[in-house]
Amino acid sequence: MQKIQRIQANGRLSEVSIYQNIAYFAGQVAENTQVDAYFQSKEVLALIDKLLAEIGSHKSRILNAQIFLADMQDYDLMNQAWDEWVDSNQPPSRATVEAKLANPDWKVEIVITAVV
Repeated sequence: MQKIQRIQANGRLSEVSIYQNIAYFAGQVAENTQVDAYFQSKEVLALIDKLLAEIGSHKSRILNAQIFLADMQDYDLMNQAWDEWVDSNQPPSRATVEAKLANPDWKVEIVITAVV
């Protein structure tokens, strides 16, 4: 049986769990909550880039993205950051929904699954 690898694990969660060369990311949120959805999205995407690099992967290898917005009125701002970041030649499958996030100051949370 292949081992499950856990990245940046604490007692509550792992930022990434890897099994059979598939990486499952925890929801990524911005630390700077004093900015709009565009800048929060840019920060979240940079965090994803950093984790992808840590596991030896890349955004071109993302299979799926789930985006949670606290307010759908931020959809265009989030998409602006996304479109600047995404590998437009190999974009992942994606869903975007409005959801009440755990911290009321978070405007966006992104969960991805990627190939290592």
